[in-house]
Amino acid sequence: MALDGTMLGRCASEQMEALENDYGEDDDVSVGAVMTIVEIVRNEGEGKQQSVIRVRHNVPDTFRAVGVLRGAEQEILG
Repeated sequence: MALDGTMLGRCASEQMEALENDYGEDDDVSVGAVMTIVEIVRNEGEGKQQSVIRVRHNVPDTFRAVGVLRGAEQEILG
């Protein structure tokens, strides 16, 4: 079965809409780091699953990328 990108596309669209609502009128802001984190789940049969995490980002500095991830972690836990 081919992967369905609907969930990923919907999430990205919702994020863009939220950013437009919050910052759309502000000429002093721009998008900096962008990351996508996707969990791929494979059914192994008999109720077992295997999970793989895939990450894509545009951050050239590894330490900044980790900082963005930690900021996201705090946002989720907060």
